[in-house]
Amino acid sequence: MSLGTLYIISAPSGAGKTSLVKALLERLSGVVVSVSHTTRAPRPGEQDGVDYHFINKVEFERLVESGDFLEHAQVFDNYYGTRRATVLERLEADQDVILEIDWQGARQVSEAFPQAVKIFILPPSREALQQRLMSRGQDSDQVISRRMADAINEMRPYEEYHYLIFNDEFDVALAELEALFRARRLRKDAQQRRYHSELKGLLEPFG
Repeated sequence: MSLGTLYIISAPSGAGKTSLVKALLERLSGVVVSVSHTTRAPRPGEQDGVDYHFINKVEFERLVESGDFLEHAQVFDNYYGTRRATVLERLEADQDVILEIDWQGARQVSEAFPQAVKIFILPPSREALQQRLMSRGQDSDQVISRRMADAINEMRPYEEYHYLIFNDEFDVALAELEALFRARRLRKDAQQRRYHSELKGLLEPFG
């Protein structure tokens, strides 16, 4: 039985999920982010096996057909997916695994892996979200309006998640996210497996 925990972390664009996860990895050992497979071409600066596993459409469809993916989806003309074997290998090595996926992918993973812990990151308000999208300074008003509409739709399934974190003050949100991971590691069943020998020694008859 695996010792690690599978975490699904979802958020609308602009909620700060990527920054929170990056900061968490710097503060907490034994946590990894699952690298997804995709059929899209690498962008400048992206590395195969680091940002994504870049494969062609034929290979992706073969993996889908053989049931290799925990979840997969088509986004515009490209496919994205999380490979099951990679996740299980990390969990069995006592690592906590993070999947940064949307609510649709979360539903697929939950069906195959019901013990996954689901966390949703939210902005503190609609106004704050819009300001964050505008602060990027690279999108037109029309694009920002579309992204706001998309973000609102992405937030609607929040009730399907176990935990909600409102990213108002970054340091507070990060502390809350870290606390979830640390508390989860202390649950009785995990500690019993992790410290089996120590518990046996503590409970041996005295004398």
